[in-house]
Amino acid sequence: MLVIVCIQMLCAFFFLSQILGSVFGLAPFSWQVHELIELGAALGLLLGVGLGWIVLRRTMARNIVVEDQLRVASGAFMDVMEEKFTLWELTPAERDVALFAIKGMSTQEIAALREVSEGTIKAQTNAIYRKANVSGRTQLLSLFIDDLMADAASS
Repeated sequence: MLVIVCIQMLCAFFFLSQILGSVFGLAPFSWQVHELIELGAALGLLLGVGLGWIVLRRTMARNIVVEDQLRVASGAFMDVMEEKFTLWELTPAERDVALFAIKGMSTQEIAALREVSEGTIKAQTNAIYRKANVSGRTQLLSLFIDDLMADAASS
């Protein structure tokens, strides 16, 4: 790929020098040599465009694969979360609060979203932490990440 970039730079340099030569009335090569160099420069630029197209197509294909993997991982994360919520016997309200907490929302944001007091959210998060046997959000999130990493390592 670096070779193609170098060829394109040489081609651009050639065309730029040709324009400057025309402006200042310089003709360092005979017209036959000049035409051959111009043909080579044009082919070099076309080669760069062709290879650029190939790289673009490969990048787009890779992007589709990565997006599919992300979609699968997101689904797997939701599955792990549902399993844990069921195992911990969280109430529907606690499930909502746990999900918002895992998403990184603050107590104030969760309270506003659920239209309850911050004290209610704090009580629910404490119940979630107790049921999950963790001391806070960071440990709660790490439970899910640990499970996902274990699933990835076993596949």
